[in-house]
Amino acid sequence: MKRLFDRVLNHFPSLNPSQSSESTATPGVTVQHKQEEQPQPLLRAVNNYIVVVLDSCRYDTVMAAAPRTLSYLGPVEKRWSYASWTAPSHYNLLMGLLPHSSPHHVYASEYYKQDFLKYRERLGADQVEFKSLVPHLFLPTFLKHKLGYRTHALVSLPVLNPATPLNKDFDTFTLMPKHNDMAAMIERMTFSPDHPSFYLLNVGETHYPYALPQEPENQWPKIHGVHGVFKHLDDLVVGGKLIEEDGEIPKFFDQDRLDQLRARQVTAVRYLDEVFARLFDMAPPNTYITVTADHGELFGEDGYFGHGPINHEKVYEVPLVEGKIR
Repeated sequence: MKRLFDRVLNHFPSLNPSQSSESTATPGVTVQHKQEEQPQPLLRAVNNYIVVVLDSCRYDTVMAAAPRTLSYLGPVEKRWSYASWTAPSHYNLLMGLLPHSSPHHVYASEYYKQDFLKYRERLGADQVEFKSLVPHLFLPTFLKHKLGYRTHALVSLPVLNPATPLNKDFDTFTLMPKHNDMAAMIERMTFSPDHPSFYLLNVGETHYPYALPQEPENQWPKIHGVHGVFKHLDDLVVGGKLIEEDGEIPKFFDQDRLDQLRARQVTAVRYLDEVFARLFDMAPPNTYITVTADHGELFGEDGYFGHGPINHEKVYEVPLVEGKIR
């Protein structure tokens, strides 16, 4: 993974000029931005706000896992993501647009208006509406500069690393050392006694290969053309042309194996339900938590696997559950 991060910074060093390539690209290193003196916020918020994104997690995976701890937040809703891949989905989330309910006979503008009003409950702040985010249309900017939040991101997937444009108006932005360890994220979380806190957690246990933290890497499933795809994306390009691989390419789909992968994602959600219990225990009073996914995942339905360049209902169906513990 580090090779991928280094490539990103070599091509785009201006994304974070205040940080060296090594500090920005190395997993586990927190990019911490200098605290600037902010004017007194015009609005006041009561709640800390945590958004947990279960990367690639399907709605029906959560329902099959039947998580008990998550149910304390409220009922799990079926929602639809605005995008089918991690980076654009997270950008949408950070615009304040959570996965939608696909309502009938409603203009988009009316839906957005009602959706943003929900932030009054999430933040414990009056007078929050869509125009509050104008002109930046970026939730961390609004939270930090208008409501006085301390803003933090803990991410698992390298496409969200701190050198990307998503790292805007975050006080800290950390790419975790392991892509599949939500429990380690919780250990890093702190809450200011003087300011409300916002946390974005991008959780990787539900992303391929659906591995739990204690599972040895040599036991992870590997599918040809999927495992390490970004790291080796250019390996078969010579002189600007794609060359063919030597040897026999395995059959694209083995449905029995894909069924096993689906079962692994369900197991990951059941494991994470125990981790959520730790999050709920450590979160201070007046903390509102939203749990959702950036997109779904295909496990052989109609000849598809994974997500990204796929137009299928299962890649858009995601869970959403939210509320206050206390």
